[in-house]
Amino acid sequence: MDGFLELPGGYRIGLDPIIGLVPGIGDLITTMVSSAIVLQAHRAGIPRATLLRMIANVGVDAVVGAIPFAGDLFDFAFKANIRNVKLYREARAGVRRPGRDAGFLLVMLLVLGLIVAVPIIAIVYLLRALF
Repeated sequence: MDGFLELPGGYRIGLDPIIGLVPGIGDLITTMVSSAIVLQAHRAGIPRATLLRMIANVGVDAVVGAIPFAGDLFDFAFKANIRNVKLYREARAGVRRPGRDAGFLLVMLLVLGLIVAVPIIAIVYLLRALF
């Protein structure tokens, strides 16, 4: 999904950004295919922290990829499936440290909290200034 076609200069693209160009349904289809990798990892007994990191990769790809135009450009650069297959293989080989994934997830939660909190705080200050 992320690297079957090599462009001049060695850059690789896959079906994910191409299918994602189809409005509405394209991103849904690519998210479903990406989720299959996570499901296989779950069935293989991959540690929970690594599974959550894989889900975060799919989530970022789906959410940002759904933004018109900017999301399509993002899909060409962010290769969630390649990242998830790498996580899967490292976990299966026993070289992946789940603690590292837990740290990544903690940072992701903090960033998400800031993304949610900053607009709320801004609205509160704006309403106070108006009233």
